Amino acid sequence: MAIKQSVSWWCFAGRGVPDAILLQNIQSIGYEAVELIDVTLFQQARDCGLVIATHQGHQSIDHGLNDLAQHARIEAELHETLALAQKFGIPNLVVFSGNRRSALTEEEGRDNTAVGLKRVAKAAEDAGVTLILELLNSKRDHARYQCDHTAWGIDVCQLVDSPRVKLLYDIYHMQIMEGDLIETIGEHHKDFAHYHTAGVPGRHDLDAVQEINYPGVLRAIAQTNYEGYVGHEFIPKCDPVAALKAAWGLCENSLHLAN
Repeated sequence: MAIKQSVSWWCFAGRGVPDAILLQNIQSIGYEAVELIDVTLFQQARDCGLVIATHQGHQSIDHGLNDLAQHARIEAELHETLALAQKFGIPNLVVFSGNRRSALTEEEGRDNTAVGLKRVAKAAEDAGVTLILELLNSKRDHARYQCDHTAWGIDVCQLVDSPRVKLLYDIYHMQIMEGDLIETIGEHHKDFAHYHTAGVPGRHDLDAVQEINYPGVLRAIAQTNYEGYVGHEFIPKCDPVAALKAAWGLCENSLHLAN
């Protein structure tokens, strides 16, 4: 079974390849989508035949949905980005829990995040767009970020109870926080609407000097009959086009060997 692959734009842009040439290369390699790309490049990406797989739904990773005081702002921003998603055919908008605060318990943060998502879940359903709550590591990259374990994120999704509120399962971040990637994907894939990749440690290429067994992880995703995108969100060690070709080939070869 094929997996649709996408490219997280911010990782590969500005690294010596002009935007137009990079987009053309992404398409010619075989990628179906690009994500987290600047709005000014949306039409150019679409003209290259690329889907925009994800876009940031609201501002600030740190000040997010676990803070009731942020809900009105986030709701307004999400209504704007939902309209943008409809216009450009974007299937997913990324949302964030925000950081832990001293007076906020894990349960209160979970409940607040669910309340904030309930405010916009119906609008997302009507728009046909999925709000994906991103799992990030709080150990190395995002200190104090609250949605840093799969179980916490699943609890939020269950409280919201909407087919358009799911998780962004970031393989890099969850390897750092909890490991057990293949079992987690097998058990909880119905709660995952999007995946991100990167090597551990260092957030670099999916090569043999990092610790994640990406062929095994990719095959596990494919075995769930997943129909979304796997987005490569790693910082290339050298030429971005060469790194993207290697990631594409790794994914395709891994699935070919499984058949």
